[in-house]
Amino acid sequence: MTTLDKIIENFSEESFLKADGFDSAVIGYDSSLRLVYSVKECINILISEGMTEEEAWEHFDYNVAGSYVGEKTPVWCNDYL
Repeated sequence: MTTLDKIIENFSEESFLKADGFDSAVIGYDSSLRLVYSVKECINILISEGMTEEEAWEHFDYNVAGSYVGEKTPVWCNDYL
């Protein structure tokens, strides 16, 4: 069971906005019940799909983290150290 599965199970009445393709990168939720994603894991997912690290960062910054989709927009935890 993934972290995302556990969150959805514990908050079955809530609606969460998910970033497509990054379910395994969910590391938690914040006080507003927005999903929190590991940036490091998101980059690793993009690399595993065939992108170079530079391409992954460019795609992530512009197409993923740079997208605002309302008050339930996910949170991106910068854990890439």
